[in-house]
Amino acid sequence: MKIDVLTLFPAMFAGPLDESIIQRARTNGALDLKIHNLRDYTHDRHKTVDDRPFGGGPGMLLKPEPIFEAVEALAREQTRVILLSPAGRKFNQAIARELTQQEHLLMICGSYEGFDERIREHLADDELSIGDYVLTNGALPAMVIIDAVTRLLPGVLGDDESSREESFSHELLEYPHYTRPAEFRGMKVPEVLLSGNHAEIARWRAEQARLRTKEKRPDLLK
Repeated sequence: MKIDVLTLFPAMFAGPLDESIIQRARTNGALDLKIHNLRDYTHDRHKTVDDRPFGGGPGMLLKPEPIFEAVEALAREQTRVILLSPAGRKFNQAIARELTQQEHLLMICGSYEGFDERIREHLADDELSIGDYVLTNGALPAMVIIDAVTRLLPGVLGDDESSREESFSHELLEYPHYTRPAEFRGMKVPEVLLSGNHAEIARWRAEQARLRTKEKRPDLLK
């Protein structure tokens, strides 16, 4: 998969996207990730990317010119252009799986008071938010989405079964896990997990996932 990110703060991406699973995916060719500075698509000496909103009001808006130019330079026929802003649909595991079907994602990070509406109307194929709160800019949401999508790509986790059994993969939270020792400070691992009976273990895990979801996230059961 190819992902391009358009941002005013490219330095924020150094570190989180150069470690762990994402770095492994980049190294083995599963993920082709590039971070682009929006100011590189300006032409004035101040590299201006924002301006005051017509009609008045607080804050500044991202101007259409540099974003249109950047998208026209980076997008291809199969590109899905995604705006990252609080107004977008709320990102979840189902959307992460949906995005893995795309050949190329171009993420545009919001900043300041948001985007000139013409960007939303004429460039964007989708608009995503990672939650009902406001962040300083769209860099962190972009990183969250890239992480969630990358780990679903075939071969990235080493064992694709891992991603199929995680929380939200079946609209449920994941069941409890245990490892050695079988008893620690008087706390014992459930006997069923030591039984070797895979059918019983599967039933126990399914029931525990439903119980955990009912207790912690009953909204998912709706």
